[in-house]
Amino acid sequence: MTLAQKDIKRMIVGLGVSGSATARFCQRMGWNFDLCDSREGLANADAIRQQFPDARLTLGPLDGELFCNYHQLIVSPGVALAEPAIQHALGNQVEVVGDVELFARGILAPVVAITGSNGKSTVTTLVRDMLVDAGLRAEMGGNIGVPVLDLLEDGAADEADVFVLELSSFQLETTTSLKPRAATILNISEDHMDRYKGLADYCLAKQRVYRGAHVAVVNRDDDLTLPEDEISAETGFTLGEPQSDDFGLQAGELNGVAGEWIVRAGLKLIHSSEMKVRGRHNLANAMAALALVETLGVSPAKACQTLKSFGGLEHRCQWVGDAEGIGYFNDSKGTNVGATLAAIDGLAQTPANIWLLAGGEGKGQDFSPLQDACSAAVKGVACFGKDAPRLQQTLADVAKTASFETMDQAFAWVQQHAESGDIVLLSPACASLDQFRNYHVRGEHFCSLVGEVLNGG
Repeated sequence: MTLAQKDIKRMIVGLGVSGSATARFCQRMGWNFDLCDSREGLANADAIRQQFPDARLTLGPLDGELFCNYHQLIVSPGVALAEPAIQHALGNQVEVVGDVELFARGILAPVVAITGSNGKSTVTTLVRDMLVDAGLRAEMGGNIGVPVLDLLEDGAADEADVFVLELSSFQLETTTSLKPRAATILNISEDHMDRYKGLADYCLAKQRVYRGAHVAVVNRDDDLTLPEDEISAETGFTLGEPQSDDFGLQAGELNGVAGEWIVRAGLKLIHSSEMKVRGRHNLANAMAALALVETLGVSPAKACQTLKSFGGLEHRCQWVGDAEGIGYFNDSKGTNVGATLAAIDGLAQTPANIWLLAGGEGKGQDFSPLQDACSAAVKGVACFGKDAPRLQQTLADVAKTASFETMDQAFAWVQQHAESGDIVLLSPACASLDQFRNYHVRGEHFCSLVGEVLNGG
């Protein structure tokens, strides 16, 4: 027997940003729900009780027996499905979903779904901007900015032409009904190894983005992004010469400026010198965005006009300034090895001229893939934070290295060594939580250090 929505007993597990948005959504829908969080000392507990007076709030260790009293658990992305209490509920036929699954069940407009280890936010923003510039009402959310269920406030579910979603592997674990118009895994590199059994387990979560997708947009340079199941249509992008109708690159000049053209089926679309963002990884991001918007009827030629004005996102290989011939770049969003490799590759010159600031909470990653990139393009590495010793040990044979407790100390060391023509790059390859509230705060701190240099401090 299928229960009416009003009769389903729901428990929202985890009261962070997405959990709170889920509670607001359930309240707007008039649904029956309770709340729980593993934190016994939840700072805003009283405010939550006032906001949701009809919901019972349970704090402390998650209780599998309690969960079995509900028909459905709505689990926040920050709560691992491997938690024994969640597994106990699953074993007793309790449905476990996430906020993206509820969102998918409540919309009719098409969805563009974007995941990957790196570049998700840049591509999601680019796609939204391209669609808006083409005259469509495009709503953006998910792992970037607005929680998905907040996108459905004030009739947006009926008014939106398309939803553009950045999705994390954690969100995809609890999503089965999305069926996007277009979906992509931009790239795969080790991340969140503290939550997954290994790279294969992480890939499996990412692959869920293709479930029911009409078109898959794949990275031809990364076999792990290829759909494991058959998809009705597929297009791709590559940093090499493209095959068939894929997007790719072709070396060439524009007005005497050397660079690379983004090409498609023999047609030159845009030259790298016409784009404000730097780095070949941003050329890959641009091609992915072009392929995604084309599935919604926006021509790549038209979408390239957006590329010419797009300045990139804060904390993502963001140019901060130049002082005494030294360029400073903030890539604080580089929270894993793959992101840092992309940042180094995007800024690399010959001879090597990058001074890298890296470190923080490594999340169990293998740092050895950084060795070749640092050997080719990096003069020195200033390691800081919790995993600084491990980073230094990995890179000591390929570049000048030093290990410090804080970013301030690492930055001061780099300042002593960098000279005109060099680049100072913050791309930590690690999470920030050992010393900073989040990567935003870490990036802002780096920018303040650079600001003192720019102002002659």
